[in-house]
Amino acid sequence: MHRLANPTRFLRLCNMVKPWAMAITLLCLATGLYFSLFKSPPDYQQSDTVRIMYVHVPAAWMAMFCYSAMALSSAAALIWGHLVAQLIAKATAPIGASFTFLALITGSLWGKPMWGTWWVWDARLTSVLILFFLYLGFIVLHDAFDDTSRGARAASILAVVGAVNVPIIKFSVDWWNTLHQPASVVKLDGPAIHSSMLVPLLLMACGYTGFYLWMLIVRMRAEFNSNKIRAIRIRQANR
Repeated sequence: MHRLANPTRFLRLCNMVKPWAMAITLLCLATGLYFSLFKSPPDYQQSDTVRIMYVHVPAAWMAMFCYSAMALSSAAALIWGHLVAQLIAKATAPIGASFTFLALITGSLWGKPMWGTWWVWDARLTSVLILFFLYLGFIVLHDAFDDTSRGARAASILAVVGAVNVPIIKFSVDWWNTLHQPASVVKLDGPAIHSSMLVPLLLMACGYTGFYLWMLIVRMRAEFNSNKIRAIRIRQANR
């Protein structure tokens, strides 16, 4: 992993991964949406409202996945001072915040017909809202200082400390009595969901993951270019 701390090697790897990430994103999202909208059956209780699940659930998964990636990258940046790890965390934050916002909005749309309200201060919903604010806090802190290294360090500390919220989100439905349904896909005794619904759900999850990698690479290249331009300007100013 330390080899990838070299920006040149990392960008070379990104160039190899990017077309695959694009292909996975387009193929899985197109196939997943087709099965979600036209092939999967309506739920016996939720009817066609259940189709929101195919957008909401993968978005919630990616919200936690992106934050975990951001926290791990921030920890690597704090411990080893790797620029690549720091930029991965910075590039991941807006993507993860977007997934979290999508999960919150679609969750509200799903909750209205199911619970009769757009929002409740449910343990799962509240912890996901806190996750959204952690993303926003990271983004704001990163650019809050004139010294970019101080901002990056403060944001990294927030990301690492905030990682405690990820297991709270995951296990909130088990620890507290909540309106949110318990896990039905990732279970020790196997998924409690029929394959006609599980397949499009997993296709959408793969599409979201490919989209994250695609956008991460795009944002990473932009960050590297921005750093090069900043370095050139600093050298010119010091002449």
